[in-house]
Amino acid sequence: MPFDQQPLAAFVAVKSSSRRICFVFGAALVSLILAAPPAASAASCESLRQLKLEHTTVVSAQEVAAGSFSNPSPQPNPLENANFAAMPAFCRVVLQGKPSPDSDLKIEVWLPLSGWNGRYRGQGNGGFAGSIAYAAMAGALSAGYATAGTNTGHDGVATDATWAVGHPEKVVDFGFRGIHEMTLRAKEVVQAFYGHGPQHSYFASCSDGGREALMEAQRFPRDYDGIVAGAPANFWTHLVTAAAWDMQATEKDSASYIPASKMPALDAAVNAACDSKDGVSDGILNDPRECRFDPATLLCKGADSDSCLTAAQVAALRKIYEGTHDSKGRAIFPGFPPGGEAGPGGWSLWITGKSPGTSLQYLFGTGFFADMVFEQPGLDVHKIDIDKAVAAADQKLERVLNATDPNLKPFQSGGGKLILYHGWNDAAIPALSTIQYYDHVVSAMSKRQADAFMRLYMVPGLQHCGGGPGANSFGQLALFPPADAQHDVQKAVEQWVETGAAPSEIIATKYADDLNPRQGVKMTRPLCPYPLAARYKGTGDTADAASFECTGGRK
Repeated sequence: MPFDQQPLAAFVAVKSSSRRICFVFGAALVSLILAAPPAASAASCESLRQLKLEHTTVVSAQEVAAGSFSNPSPQPNPLENANFAAMPAFCRVVLQGKPSPDSDLKIEVWLPLSGWNGRYRGQGNGGFAGSIAYAAMAGALSAGYATAGTNTGHDGVATDATWAVGHPEKVVDFGFRGIHEMTLRAKEVVQAFYGHGPQHSYFASCSDGGREALMEAQRFPRDYDGIVAGAPANFWTHLVTAAAWDMQATEKDSASYIPASKMPALDAAVNAACDSKDGVSDGILNDPRECRFDPATLLCKGADSDSCLTAAQVAALRKIYEGTHDSKGRAIFPGFPPGGEAGPGGWSLWITGKSPGTSLQYLFGTGFFADMVFEQPGLDVHKIDIDKAVAAADQKLERVLNATDPNLKPFQSGGGKLILYHGWNDAAIPALSTIQYYDHVVSAMSKRQADAFMRLYMVPGLQHCGGGPGANSFGQLALFPPADAQHDVQKAVEQWVETGAAPSEIIATKYADDLNPRQGVKMTRPLCPYPLAARYKGTGDTADAASFECTGGRK
């Protein structure tokens, strides 16, 4: 499910000249270059209006005063507003791209008028896209980056796919072409404005943005030097088939539906069975694969109530945990591990909804099959045959939407670095799917080769891209001011690219208020390079990352 509240990005031959300098003179000189103030711009902001770009029109180019750009989000949160308030003066360039006759790419490129750090950061999208990730761009700009975002070729809310009916070229733009075009054009604008291209280019996003990130690494390995791909929806056709599977499991009839009012009891039962297995009872499962929770333990012994599950609900729950299978029992997509059922970003948002037909899985599953695969608006996804549906989706769209190629050697050979992360409590995209992709890359390249350019961090208690009961903030959403490389995953990939220092553990933070870090820190935890996992040492404050160590992972 192409799902992300906080969206992220492509093939350009302009690949950091500093990399060649680094080869000759070493990483120290690169650091000096990046620290030096950028030269005066080669062109005025307004003059970029005359820039000639391939199948792209410059709609406008104008300077924006510091702090004067207002948040266009209809429901901004305090973190986003803080980012917009902190924005420096910049040159805002609006582009319209038409790589095909039916394309309508809206692209914005933001360029700091002063204090540019010499880097470019592309921003991705969530869900079915349809808008520009202004909040993420604001965070990047405030940190000194030149940045860009795109709607991937259509306007609309992230849960809407009606634009796809009868528009295969728009689906291609959404699938991979839009982000690549954004990247090419953005680097050309950077070159024109500053007189030279970015010394390094980065892309960091989550959900559909994580899929876009992997699509970039796989198809356009020279677009970005460093990529952070969070909770990637990269096996799109099977992921959304799994949404249909879950819908059919829980909404097959009224008896199968698990209402939101039962999620607290389910959460309590899971924690009672598994929370202490990692040595700390804190409401967070360190590795849910160690959990042997049996849904039947919640079977109602008497009358139905919010504290138990009916037999039909137990059967539905088993299907969600076990994952999607075809009629012969062959796996199509992994299920959701125990531990992410409760909370505002849990199952009542993504899987079951507040009532039947209201979950985000319902919206994405219906939009995908009705508007993209079968192009039959109004199609009832509850009634589709899973075998036929996944076959049709693969045949029509796997080459356009899936970013599953494990061959990352071209990306590696160009010096690219990739960091993957996924929250164990993710109720939108099963965390096991990212482990599967990581394992496929390791199998295709060898563990030694993969370790030279790729890391995976599994995050206990993290919901979809953000939120959740665990230490859920580690620079992944670019909403907080950037920290050092040990506390900020985006800084970690930069350090890896620019100095060769590979990341080890990353310290994640849980704030008392996830939307207001000024309220103080609740706890910190180390995130370990997979397959290592953080284990409590047995002594010390369990709210302090120093009391944990990265060990061999799963027992």
